[in-house]
Amino acid sequence: MRFDATGKVSLDHIYDQPDPRAYFTTLRTLAYQVPQIARPYFVETMADYRAAGRPRPGDPPGRHPSPLKILDIGSSYGINAALLRCGVTLEDLYERYGAPEAHGYTRDELLARDRELVRSTRVFPPPTSRRLSSEGRSGGSLPSDAVFVGLDVSSEALSYALAAGFLDDAVHADLEAADPTERQRRQLAGTDLVISTGCLGYVGERTVSRVLDAIEAVDGKRPWMAHFVLRMFPFDTIGASLAERGYETVTLDRVFRQRRFASAQEQQLVLDSLTTMGVDPHGLESDGWMYAQLYVSRPRGSSAAHTAGASAASTASTDTPASVSPALVPSAAVARRPSGHPSHAPRGHE
Repeated sequence: MRFDATGKVSLDHIYDQPDPRAYFTTLRTLAYQVPQIARPYFVETMADYRAAGRPRPGDPPGRHPSPLKILDIGSSYGINAALLRCGVTLEDLYERYGAPEAHGYTRDELLARDRELVRSTRVFPPPTSRRLSSEGRSGGSLPSDAVFVGLDVSSEALSYALAAGFLDDAVHADLEAADPTERQRRQLAGTDLVISTGCLGYVGERTVSRVLDAIEAVDGKRPWMAHFVLRMFPFDTIGASLAERGYETVTLDRVFRQRRFASAQEQQLVLDSLTTMGVDPHGLESDGWMYAQLYVSRPRGSSAAHTAGASAASTASTDTPASVSPALVPSAAVARRPSGHPSHAPRGHE
């Protein structure tokens, strides 16, 4: 078993395949689940963004705003887009790509199935509910005209996600290493919301800053951001950079299961990292799971429409994530008491 510089087991091989079967087969064994957990929080952040009245440049007065443009950093095979766009669960996707019959399909046959999934499921009502159904689906979804852009270093994963229709556009770039090209800047321009589920830590302040530079350079737009970040990766540098840009970052006062450790050795390496950082793993990573926290960054002065009316009971439930707003606290405060309360959401993969 090979480990990367962070102490996590290296799973690079599952991200550069011509289709997602290895990705889902491998991550299912690790009970990877954060994209499923993240889905209702992303949906509510989109609803808050819409309600805050931040139309795209060029929207006619009094008209419905242009389609939301969502950038997924570390999008791989378009998993977040598939969950948001098609209304499926992560378990649905595990079955879709991991069932025995799926291994008999060609890539073209898999793509044909996925295009039909997108065609038949992408029309949904706008977000209205902060609760999940018993099947793990949110009671509402995003507008059907939302535009998804993926940013990743894997050309194979991006190619599949584009061909399947999960993504509308793809930026193949390593923004830790270099500035985006002019074409990539145009692709990033107009973004309303930037999301990620586990990528930050592998990429950091350089990528986030270069993304924002590209977006702001066109029309001064400042997107909202929602990132699920493993507790082993400090958010401080990114948060400080965002603050200099006029952003306020808050975090939900709870933590979320990412996946199981792949081995006792991986767990020990991560526990050592957390201890070095001064983060207490007791009752969380010490019990065999990696945990993430949610960071939401908005330009100062932005309003969150659901903050006042959200139910206080939502913060007590670990199975039905509620609006992002009610339990948000300044990120520095949570950094001083990092354990939080685990969220035991429906099973998923890494």
